[in-house]
Amino acid sequence: MLNELKNKKILILGFGREGIDTFLFLRKLRPKMSLGIGDAKENVKYQTLPLKNVKWHLGENYLKTIKNYDIIIKSPGIPFKILPKSILKKITTQTEIFFENCPGTIIGVAGTKGKSTTASLIYTILKANKKKAHLIGNIGKPVLNLLLNAKPVNIYVYELSSFQLMNLKKSPHIAVFLNTFPDHLDYHKDFNEYVQANANIAKYQTKKDFLIYNSQDKLVREIAKKSKAKKIPIKGKIFDLNREAAKQVGKVFKISNKAISTAIKQFKFLPHRLECIGKFKDIEFYNDSLSTVPEAAIGALDFLGNKVQTLILGGLDRGLSFHRLAKRIVNSKVKTVILFPDTGERIWDAIQLASLSKGKKLPKHFWVSKSMEEAIILAYQNTKRGKICLLSPASASFNLFRDYKERGDLFKKYVKKYSRSPV
Repeated sequence: MLNELKNKKILILGFGREGIDTFLFLRKLRPKMSLGIGDAKENVKYQTLPLKNVKWHLGENYLKTIKNYDIIIKSPGIPFKILPKSILKKITTQTEIFFENCPGTIIGVAGTKGKSTTASLIYTILKANKKKAHLIGNIGKPVLNLLLNAKPVNIYVYELSSFQLMNLKKSPHIAVFLNTFPDHLDYHKDFNEYVQANANIAKYQTKKDFLIYNSQDKLVREIAKKSKAKKIPIKGKIFDLNREAAKQVGKVFKISNKAISTAIKQFKFLPHRLECIGKFKDIEFYNDSLSTVPEAAIGALDFLGNKVQTLILGGLDRGLSFHRLAKRIVNSKVKTVILFPDTGERIWDAIQLASLSKGKKLPKHFWVSKSMEEAIILAYQNTKRGKICLLSPASASFNLFRDYKERGDLFKKYVKKYSRSPV
C-alpha cells in the first residue's frame, strides 16, 4: 500500500495528534513530497514541523478542495457522514495503512467500554514476560512512525475505537471484543453504523486468527458467529471481563497462569478509569470520569460494591436510557446522589420510577449547576467515614467541561483541597 502513495496528490484531513504523526511519517518516507493539510480549525500551523511543500486548507471551507486530491488520509475525529460520497473511495486512514503494512503481530481491542484498561493489561502481561510489545492507538502512540522500524517479532496492542474501525478492510491476528451498547451516536449515522464499525474487528479474520469475545453480549455474540477465527468466549462483569480478556491473550502467547496473575496484580487502574484517589477524612474517593455511558457506571458500582454511599452523576445529554442504571442504584447501598446537568434531571426521574416500582427508599439528591467544587463539598458533608464517594457520571462531559480529563482532574483537585479544611 505504501507504493500507492508515490506520485499521488495526498491530503491529510485533520491535523491533530494523529494528523501530525501522518505528516511526519510521509516526510520521512518521501521528504520532497507535496502535501495538502485540511482542518476545520484556522490555527493549526506548527512552526517546529518541516512545512515546505505544504498547501493549507483551513477553517469552515476546509472540505471544498477535497475533490482535487488522489488520496485522503483521514483522522478518526472527522466523521465519514460529513464527507461527499463521491470521494469516499479515495479515503484511507492511519489504521488502514498500519494494518496493511505491519510485519508484526497486531492485537486489536474493541468495545464501547473497557478498551483502555484491557489494552493496558495485555501490554503489562506481555512486557512482564519479555515480549517486544508496543501499546498503540487511542491509549498509546499514533502508529505510522512505528512502521518505519517495525519487525516481525514486534507485537502491537492496538486500542481501536469505532472511529478507527470504520472503513477497515483487514482484522487483527488477535481480536478482543468486549461489548457494544449505544455511544458516539453524534459521530455515526445511527446505532447500526456504530455496531457495524466495531464488527470490523473480527470481520476479516481467518482460521489462523483468534477472537476473544464477551459471550454475554448479544450483539458481540452475533458478530462472533460470523468470524472464521478460533473463538475464545469470556464472561464477567465489566472489570472482571477486562482481566479475563487479558489472561486469554496471555495464554495465546503461551504465558503461564502464574506469570499472568503476577503481572495483573502489579497493574494499577488508569487515570479517570476507576482511579482510586485515596482516603481522605476516612472516606475513599474514586475518579471514574471516563464513565460516559450508563453501563460504565453500573460496572463501577458492581466492582466497588456496597461501600459506595455517594455517587456523582450527570453531564451532556446524548439521549441514552438511564433505566438500568436507576434500577442498579435503588438496589445498591447508595444513600446520596449528586447530579450535574443536563442528564441529572433524567437520571433522577429514572431513579424515582425505579424506587417506586421496587418499593425502595429514595436516596438523598442534590443539584449542582456547574461547579465540581460544590459537588465535592456536598460529598464530604454526606458521606460517612469508611464509605466510598464515586464520580461515575454515566454521561459525556462536554456541556460543562473541556473533556472527561478536565472533569476528573477537577474532582481530584477539590477532593484534596477539602481534605485539608472543614466543609
